[in-house]
Amino acid sequence: MEVPNALSASQEQLLEVARGRRSPCSLSFAQLACAQGAWLQDLQDDFLSSLYSCLAPKPSTALDPEYSILFFSKYDARKLLASLTEFSQQFSQVPLSPEWSLVFLNGLWERMLQVPGIETPPVLLQWLHGGLQPFLLHPESFGCLRAKDVSCEQFQLLVAALDGIYSQLSVQEQRNLYSGIKHFLTQHGPSQSCHSPNSTAWFRNFLGSFLEHATVEDLQLFGDEATLQKFARDLVNMEMVGNLTLLRETALYYTLLLTSAPAFPLASLPDRFLCYLSPGAVANLSREEALGVAQRLGRSCPWSRGMPGASLELQVASSLLRNLEDFSPAVLAALGQAALGLSVSTIQENIPEEHLEAALPALGRVQGWRDEQARAVVNKLLQSGYQILNGQSLAELGTLVGGLNSSTLWSLSPEVVLEAIQLPAFAQHVDTLPYALRRILVEKVSSRVGHPSELVKLIPSALATSIPKSLLVFGEEMPNLQDLNNKPWTREQAAMFFSDVVKAEPDFSRLSQSVLQGFTCAAASAVGAERFQELARVMRKKKVRLGQDQLSCLLRMVTLHGIPQDWDTYPQDLLLFLSPSDYAGNCSQFFINVGKANEDVLPKEAPQRQQLLLEALECLGIPGTQINKTNAEVLGWLVCELDGDYIRGSGGTLLKDLSQCGSFLPEQEEAIRDVLSSGNTTFGPPSAWSAFTLSELSGLIPVLGPSILQQIPKKAVTTWLRNFAWDSHLSREELATVIKELRPRRHKRAEEGCPAELEITKKMLDDDLMPAFYIPEELLRACLQNISLENHLYLENDLSKVLNYPFSNPQLAVLKEYLHERYPDGYPEKVLSGMGPLLPLLSPEDISTWKMSSAYTLAAFLKIEPPDSLASAAIKRYMELGHALNATALDAIGTKYVCLLNATQLKAIDPSSLKLASLNPSACSQETKNILYQKAKEAFSDQHHLPAYYELILPYLGGAPAADLKVLSKDDVNMNVSTFVTLRRDSLMLLTPGEVQGLLGVHLPELAQWQSRAPVRDWLALQKQPELDKLHVGLTGGVQEGYINLITPKFPAMSSAPLGTVAMVFHLLPALLLTFLTVSILS
Repeated sequence: MEVPNALSASQEQLLEVARGRRSPCSLSFAQLACAQGAWLQDLQDDFLSSLYSCLAPKPSTALDPEYSILFFSKYDARKLLASLTEFSQQFSQVPLSPEWSLVFLNGLWERMLQVPGIETPPVLLQWLHGGLQPFLLHPESFGCLRAKDVSCEQFQLLVAALDGIYSQLSVQEQRNLYSGIKHFLTQHGPSQSCHSPNSTAWFRNFLGSFLEHATVEDLQLFGDEATLQKFARDLVNMEMVGNLTLLRETALYYTLLLTSAPAFPLASLPDRFLCYLSPGAVANLSREEALGVAQRLGRSCPWSRGMPGASLELQVASSLLRNLEDFSPAVLAALGQAALGLSVSTIQENIPEEHLEAALPALGRVQGWRDEQARAVVNKLLQSGYQILNGQSLAELGTLVGGLNSSTLWSLSPEVVLEAIQLPAFAQHVDTLPYALRRILVEKVSSRVGHPSELVKLIPSALATSIPKSLLVFGEEMPNLQDLNNKPWTREQAAMFFSDVVKAEPDFSRLSQSVLQGFTCAAASAVGAERFQELARVMRKKKVRLGQDQLSCLLRMVTLHGIPQDWDTYPQDLLLFLSPSDYAGNCSQFFINVGKANEDVLPKEAPQRQQLLLEALECLGIPGTQINKTNAEVLGWLVCELDGDYIRGSGGTLLKDLSQCGSFLPEQEEAIRDVLSSGNTTFGPPSAWSAFTLSELSGLIPVLGPSILQQIPKKAVTTWLRNFAWDSHLSREELATVIKELRPRRHKRAEEGCPAELEITKKMLDDDLMPAFYIPEELLRACLQNISLENHLYLENDLSKVLNYPFSNPQLAVLKEYLHERYPDGYPEKVLSGMGPLLPLLSPEDISTWKMSSAYTLAAFLKIEPPDSLASAAIKRYMELGHALNATALDAIGTKYVCLLNATQLKAIDPSSLKLASLNPSACSQETKNILYQKAKEAFSDQHHLPAYYELILPYLGGAPAADLKVLSKDDVNMNVSTFVTLRRDSLMLLTPGEVQGLLGVHLPELAQWQSRAPVRDWLALQKQPELDKLHVGLTGGVQEGYINLITPKFPAMSSAPLGTVAMVFHLLPALLLTFLTVSILS
């Protein structure tokens, strides 16, 4: 390129720039490009960074792009790479100006192609990863290559080179490069996507490993369906894709492209694609083919319920196994995980008992059995004579152990259970048992074990959390630290032995996270201030999660002698109760750490949440209502506290963060809908959303509303429901709302009966999108009336599975009618555990006919959390049938329902049962608290002299008489003020200031915050002020010296008090007034 010398920078000017005496901004890009190459070599490695900073604010439109090629062509390759490396380090996380990015890339690309060995992966990696990475952040950069007339052949070589370094790139770099590749291939439409009539290996040639980042929509940009089918079936492409991890949606689509061809042999389908088959793809296989695919499916897809794609894979497995007749032991053993596709009806009717027993070793290794399936297998084994005579025969059940019922477990001797739990084959599977059945095993073991330390040693980890906390009180016995550290404990369990452990253990770092979560104020205050600081720091290192009361105590003790400067060495959750002014670092770092803390410590309505948000917004200096991405990262979970104005003002910036919040206020929901409806987000308008979009926004789906849901393409919704809903954490009711929007514009008429295509078959009953086919609900009613006996039995055996499909309430009402017709005398036990979805439609009268034969039936029903009226009816029905409120029943009732028990039911509780249960009646009536306190006091009477006694009796203290509280005040219990204010009012009023100090311990200063509220205000009014002053916590409101505290008697209402009582009051009134006047004169 010929240029006048007048445009060239001089050697002296460049030297001055190199020596830092002149700003590079004083020279234009044209002057630099026209300088002699030798002069450019004197520039420092940071010159490009400085040059870019000069150019970025200026427009690039007037610049001749050839200057970029000329400038970089004069640079020595090694020196240029060094400058680019420094540039890349400075700008790798800073988006470049798209215009200047293209200007630089224009010249850099040409220079890179001239580098010797650029076609080899090591050299290319240096340039792309170390040098050009910031310029490739914009997909338009690859458009620059198209503009430079880079041919498809040259681009194929580039993709091959990039594919060679794919595994060495970060995920973000892979995505950026893929976006550029896609831009190059699609900017002029599918017809210009480098398709070749001579080769169908297009995926391998032009995408390579970057196909891992392609969505279904991307593939459809690369060609029409017929073209994509050719590409998908190309052997070279199939071999490559078989080694990639595609996005699930893309993998499903790719498999559909493969299998949609007529007579495509599934035997030739690579194992990787088997996991993405649709039920329709296996519908017409012969029995031999179905068996072969099922066996491969079981081997290739290590799925189980709750894992990605389990719903679809289960439907495929069910479809494959539905028409098989030969279930020999060899066939059953070869199914592997595909055995989960066996229906209960098939197990009960088509598989001989001897085959089940012979295949038991293999079936016992299958992960993810439904309760109904496991029960069907185990019941059939037991009915055919299978005997559990020792621990080995119990352990042989493996994952099927969840099929054992309570009566079978109770019939086992403790010796059998003891032997079984020491066998790894059994211990690793007991976690599949319901909690109530795990408790039976614990009780069996504890009946043969004399000491807590022996119990802890013998119980496998999967049963540890099922040990009643009262059995973990060691007393004079020294617990074995290694045994405690090796088990998972609940917070309440660990509190039983925390005091024993911290007193005996010199090195707190040896304590496990599980043990440390049992932190109690009483134990911590006993170890001394210096050791306490060490304990707190260990809890930070081990990321121990504490509850609000524990953190309150911890904060009180940490700040006892002033605010520490090294907050970063203490548990992070303490920051939730601080302000930035208490933190030694800058406020941004404070809120970054708050964002990492456990937000669940603060209830949703806690004022601390809003206070933290206000302080965070002030810290970040946000003047308006627009939150950018950087600020959102600092806010962390506080984003969930932002009001609707901030959500609207921030556009789509907050959507992904908000999708993690879980629940919203109505004004937040409205703002989210406004933002999404606008279409001005990275997700585009709802009418353009894909299943992948819904997956990314799944946390926001409950707030979308009909107006948005109806705009989303039905195909996208269906694909999402089929393949992604499993990972959305949406409830059945929320999914039902989405299903409702799939209804056709014109409903099918139900007056003419059940349409043939909607006949309720096994295939239909296995489809979790079944509700979508029966809109309106009259169609479901019509089809249920015509269901065959065989399919009715299939429905009955899999009822809990079917009820958990996302049916609407009108559809559920139809199913309830159907069940009432089938069971007019009350539902059998096997139906009760799956009644959850029907709860809104049940009445106490319905429950009054149920057959509850044991506490485990009651537990199964209460586990689904019915409303109080139904829970009360279930408890009443259980007791009407003559069953006792034993430990299993009490645990099932739990804190949630204990307040529903009446005085008669409460008095029927045996203290020995209460000792093994875990209840907290603090929210109940005073009568309930009084009764349960006396029961609990008797239950734990043999442990009242031990430190753990306070933790045992704590939930019941709301019913304690004053005399017992006075005794407790001498034991350094460090009672929380939140517990103190819920004590019996008459008991609290009889406590002296000294006794209150003994009860509260380190929490005494918090009492000042309550002095204007009942019952603390009323207690203060009864105390002498000098006695309160001795506490040195600023309490006021007591009786001054020389004064008498005259409490106005509370008389019953005139309308209800007996006349004699009222007369007595008026008779005594003059005497009371005279006494008052006399005292006043004398004082």
